[in-house]
Amino acid sequence: MLLLLLGIIFLHLAALVLLFVSTIVSAWTTGESTTSDLWTNCTTSGCITASTGEWIQSVQAVMILSIIFSCLSLFLFFCQLFTLQKGGRFFLTGTFQILASLFVMSGAIIYTVMSPEWVPEGNSFGYSYILAWVAFPLALISGLIYVILRKRE
Repeated sequence: MLLLLLGIIFLHLAALVLLFVSTIVSAWTTGESTTSDLWTNCTTSGCITASTGEWIQSVQAVMILSIIFSCLSLFLFFCQLFTLQKGGRFFLTGTFQILASLFVMSGAIIYTVMSPEWVPEGNSFGYSYILAWVAFPLALISGLIYVILRKRE
């Protein structure tokens, strides 16, 4: 049981780290002389902040919400680990983690659809964008595992 708990915690922390990196790092799209992320659109001549478009603000919001819900889920897991009665399930923890995965999926989809307005032509998606898509199934799988998991002694 201890190995299972350590594996679940490791999976959750991996998803959380990917969410942090994908939200913070400036590599959602890259080109020869430009990079774009959720906060700025930089070229060799300067950077433009991302506060002008409503869609980019919604992507920023759902990515931040995904980090918050994933952190809350980890905190709730540790609280429920010590307070939940024997045989109980981690429903609240799993629900918060599944919500985090849905938020990151929503943010990545919005960015995919709307980025041609924000990013110059010829740029490709960067590694932060890919990390966001990798964080989605990891968070979803860990959330489903939390829902299925029963507390044992």
